[in-house]
Amino acid sequence: MTEIMLVRHGETEWNVGEVFRGRVDMELNETGTKQAEKLAEYLGNQRLKIIYSSPLQRALKTAEIIARQHKIEVTIAPGLIDFNYGQWQGLSHRKVKDRYKELYGEWINHPERVKIPDGENLEDVRQRTMAVVNDIITGHNGTVVLVSHRVVNKVLICALLGLDDSHFWKIKQDTGGLTIFTHENGRFVLTRHNDTSYLEPADKTQLSDF
Repeated sequence: MTEIMLVRHGETEWNVGEVFRGRVDMELNETGTKQAEKLAEYLGNQRLKIIYSSPLQRALKTAEIIARQHKIEVTIAPGLIDFNYGQWQGLSHRKVKDRYKELYGEWINHPERVKIPDGENLEDVRQRTMAVVNDIITGHNGTVVLVSHRVVNKVLICALLGLDDSHFWKIKQDTGGLTIFTHENGRFVLTRHNDTSYLEPADKTQLSDF
């Protein structure tokens, strides 16, 4: 049996400010670093076999903090890199809503139909992330951690549940959130979702799904 832990990286200032991040490479803020440290402690009794991470610093730093607790190395998986928001990257939520009204409306109502200008679509994300997962279940038993991003994890959760990308907005994973699947006999089973129970109330500010 393979257990797959999907971790969303800790908080950044652009999460708080609701700025589209995508491939822009930014660090965790102070809260995000604390989230990663507490998650590492929370997973302290787990036997983690390997940790894969997106190459972006906010995910990689989260993964490295977890890895130090378990004295294992982090393997960078390019397929886990964040969604390419193209022309939206670096823009605030409000600016995107104002400048791209029609496309933004489609993103909210039918995200599976949208290709971001100079960016990608959710199917692109599904193809590259499932390639990572398929390699994992072929090559590993035990517990494997994947540290990635909001859009990536939401798409991957849909895929593992057998849902298409039209269900994207029905799933939320907070910064630092932990979602766990097991894989056995060709079947993925969701055993835990968006677990942030390890955080103190001060670290659990309820940000929007952004």
